[in-house]
Amino acid sequence: MAVVLITELLGGSALVAAPAATPPSPRSAVPAPSPLVVGDGRTVRLISLGGDRTDGLLTRIAGDIGDAVAAVEKFWGTDWDREIVIIATGSPQEFVAQAGLDPRGQWQDIAAVSVADQVDFAHHRAGGQRMVFAPGAVAMSDQALRIVLTHELFHLAARADTALDAPRWLVEGVADFVARPPTPLPPGAAADTGLPADADLDAAGPLRAHGYDRAWWFARFVADTYGVDALRRLYTEACGPGHGDFATAVRRALNTDIAELRARWAQWLTG
Repeated sequence: MAVVLITELLGGSALVAAPAATPPSPRSAVPAPSPLVVGDGRTVRLISLGGDRTDGLLTRIAGDIGDAVAAVEKFWGTDWDREIVIIATGSPQEFVAQAGLDPRGQWQDIAAVSVADQVDFAHHRAGGQRMVFAPGAVAMSDQALRIVLTHELFHLAARADTALDAPRWLVEGVADFVARPPTPLPPGAAADTGLPADADLDAAGPLRAHGYDRAWWFARFVADTYGVDALRRLYTEACGPGHGDFATAVRRALNTDIAELRARWAQWLTG
């Protein structure tokens, strides 16, 4: 089973398939301190690899992780990993090693990744899950850090329910729905009333950031129009192992068709 990585960028997010080689285990790399206990009894192990700088980052994360767990449990439920491992790295080399990234890649703008060594969809299990924070994460604002932490935690919680070929735009849009507080739509949001697409996440510069925003808006639209439970059903139908096409997922989860969905989406964008 290939390693699965979901990365959170300082200016957006992307889904990345990692090499099949298993990255170093964080449990053997550095002894973990006594874990925190949050939520309904989940343990959180915080591992600092960068001295005082990453100690400070993990202190901030420790203060936010309880709320992040609560947000994920409220949306997704409680049937996911009982242990949460969070590693703060002190150098780009440590980040690449702990996350299992290709050292030839360009990872400077990545704030954090959520990674698993393996996923067993048949038995609903993911092994070796952890969140890895890049050195640059220490400079994030408190609000940005809370969003990244909750976003990545949702990916961790939903790992065993997210197919490798799931539509990235919906995976990322729902994670942002869980993590980001709603804000008013910007002027011109209704200029494009087409449904989001994975290609939007691959554009360069501001177009890419706009693609992630539109995915987030779509998740908000579904929750506002059909209900939060319907958004969760749509994720399961469209992104889960063995999922069908998006039109089928919409029909099963929202009891509507693509034409009606697009019409209501366009109406929502115009306010």
